[in-house]
Order: sequence, then structure tokens, then C-alpha cells
Amino acid sequence: MSFQNSALLLSWAAILLLALVVAGLVRQVHALGQGASRPAGLGPAVGAAAPAFDRLGPGLLLFLDRECGVCADVLAAVPAGRPLHAIFAGPAPDEAPRPEVSVLAGEQDGLFADYRVPATPFAVLVGADGRVRAAEPVGSPDALRALTLEAAR
Repeated sequence: MSFQNSALLLSWAAILLLALVVAGLVRQVHALGQGASRPAGLGPAVGAAAPAFDRLGPGLLLFLDRECGVCADVLAAVPAGRPLHAIFAGPAPDEAPRPEVSVLAGEQDGLFADYRVPATPFAVLVGADGRVRAAEPVGSPDALRALTLEAAR
């Protein structure tokens, strides 16, 4: 087999493999676009009793990680005047957030497990009645704003 034939055969194999990868990605994007339902193990159910309510009280619970790149941006986007608990899986960052923010560190096996938090940043809004009003991942400050606006309705 000549070099040209080998190169042509290898090129076609690479094109076929690339087509299969693209088809798989299109299928995944289509599934995401359909608004697939939230998995049952992702955070507490809306309307359920909030775990550790007696310890935390009502407000916004932000589950964060020191190593998370977007977590600091999401934390900074929380409007002032709202009760906020910044809950870190491991140690809290050295720079403290606003003075009115309650910071809890080392909660990987505590509150993270109680609230079934799969990834950070994750926001949970708890009402004054001790019930979860909203719970979902927030990958950007805009997503956090949308969550808080939706829950305020």
C-alpha cells in the first residue's frame, strides 16, 4: 500500500470518527434544549422542609468552594440587605465577604450532604416558614439574579 493510499484511508477514518463525535454532541445539545427534568438527587425539593433551618434560618444559602472560579463572582453578585449564608465545602477564602454574610466552612459532609449539593456554586432560597422556595445550580451572577427574581414572585 502506498503512502498516499494509507493517508487517504486514515483521513477517511478520522472524518468518520469526527462525524460520530459531532452526532453525539448534537444529541446532547438537543436533550439540554428540551429542558430535561432535574434529577431527583439534585438539591432539596421545592416546598420541602429546609435541613438545619434552626441553625441557619431564612435567607439565601450559597454553596461554594474556594477552588471554584465563578463562585467569587456569584457571591459578589448577591444584593446587600438580603440574609446570606456562604457555605464552603472546605476552608473559606482568606478574603472575607461583606460583614453581614455568615460564612460556614468545612461543610462537605455536613450541609452539602444534607442539601444534596452536587456541585458549586449552588443556591437555595429558604423562606421564613422553613421551606425551600428555590434550589438550583447557579453558574453565573446572571443565573443567581434570575433565581432570586423568580423566587420573589
